[in-house]
Amino acid sequence: MDQFLVYFETGFQHIADLKGIDHILFVFALCIRYQFADWKKLLILVTSFTIGHSITLALSVFDIVHYSVAWIEFLIPVTIVITAISNVFVTKFTFKSKFPLIYFFALFFGLIHGLGFSNYLKSMLGKDESIIGQLLAFNLGLEAGQIIIVMAILLISFIFVQLLKWNRREFLLFITGGVFAVALLMALERLPQ
Repeated sequence: MDQFLVYFETGFQHIADLKGIDHILFVFALCIRYQFADWKKLLILVTSFTIGHSITLALSVFDIVHYSVAWIEFLIPVTIVITAISNVFVTKFTFKSKFPLIYFFALFFGLIHGLGFSNYLKSMLGKDESIIGQLLAFNLGLEAGQIIIVMAILLISFIFVQLLKWNRREFLLFITGGVFAVALLMALERLPQ
């Protein structure tokens, strides 16, 4: 149980650490269009992202997938840029489609983000033979950290849109613009040579 808690805490800290701001920015870009009333859609969205990063995290840890770290570090902010751009096209906040394109983006981009986590996790695991429990604990920690970030995003959105009466679209564009600018700079800094 102690080992489970160690990996859970490591996963939690990895997503919530400000040194890993790229993952926080991605969750921000992904979730800022939603409000508390959209919690079911948001749950599907965040779960899609988690499934994506869990798949590639496992494939990488089990040494099934090989990739260029430089390209993954570049592609992570690119996923943020694309997600931020998709927010610009949100004009009505009636998410009626059963499977909107944003769910696909979350799943697909989760695959890329999972590879970003994998080197860190592989270095922790070393040559341990039974890593399923540690992998599960790490993913659950990531998910718990992600849920806290999502709750913070929803609270910020509630304060500005509901309490301070900002126009919801203007708020979305304002936050998205900031996320886009930071992510674009990160992508340019990480452009592989």
